Amino acid sequence: MDIIFLGTSSGTPTKARNVSGLALLDEAGGDWTLVDCGEGTQHQLLRAPLSLMRLQAVFITHVHGDHCYGLPGLLASAGMLGRSAPLPIIAPAGIEAWIRSTVELTRLILPFELRFLATESLDRWERGNWVVEKAALSHRVPSFAYRFTEASTEARLDVGKLEAHGIPRGPVWGQLRSGADATYEGRTLRSSDYVYFPNRPRRIVVAGDNDRPALLRDSCKEAHVLVHEATFTKDLAEGPAKGFGHSSAAAVASFAESIGLPHLVLTHFSPRYQADADRSPSMEDLRREAMAHYHGKLFLAEDLARYRLDKTGQCSRVSE
Repeated sequence: MDIIFLGTSSGTPTKARNVSGLALLDEAGGDWTLVDCGEGTQHQLLRAPLSLMRLQAVFITHVHGDHCYGLPGLLASAGMLGRSAPLPIIAPAGIEAWIRSTVELTRLILPFELRFLATESLDRWERGNWVVEKAALSHRVPSFAYRFTEASTEARLDVGKLEAHGIPRGPVWGQLRSGADATYEGRTLRSSDYVYFPNRPRRIVVAGDNDRPALLRDSCKEAHVLVHEATFTKDLAEGPAKGFGHSSAAAVASFAESIGLPHLVLTHFSPRYQADADRSPSMEDLRREAMAHYHGKLFLAEDLARYRLDKTGQCSRVSE
């Protein structure tokens, strides 16, 4: 699975960063899922290898505008481009009322069905080879994280065992690898005796705004990647910005270190942090603060940056 960030700024966009949105791409093909849809997301799609025809679902973490104001425009564009397939939208309950009112009041005609599911009611949602679950977070409004877990992993045949048992290459091997038992020379061969799974299911957690990272402890069990906001450095999060419902780079990094998380991707940065490390405050302040508390693989997300979680559970930035 790949992650493409469509927006990494909090509150308002900057010249280099749009507001929140990210795409999760399937292993093969062009199918993808959108998590959050801040204003301008559809413009970012024009700069990414993503088609609204291949969008499988939209997840919204909470109702604040920098996470959802782009949704009406994106839906309208999808309709004008000829989308006809139904679109699931998993979002806090208020989003459905807002979107349906917008459709009615702006006379928006959509040639496809919107299928809303309130996040509050979400237990387990499946799409393709991925299972999605939610976790409640701490923010000024109800906010949620979504955990994406691979439903099944690639099976491997124990070739050495098959050869030791005198079972030659051929259709029987393929049958066993598919998960079906087989018969050979009067013997019943159980697939489970000859098939193993070298990699554990991949797991990515994408969190909405949240000032208590520890709420994700259960969701992050066996997770390979956590995507979490780091809106401020500690001095601001615990000082002038206290009560805004956001985390500091230090808080998220400390949590990730405490659970042994292998990969941490920080996003949703306050526009006050500048790209130039010689100016203050800068993105480098956030990086240094996180690295002081976390020893796993750390990324500070950038707009349109692409990250790949491979089958072995290793995450890296992809060069386009």
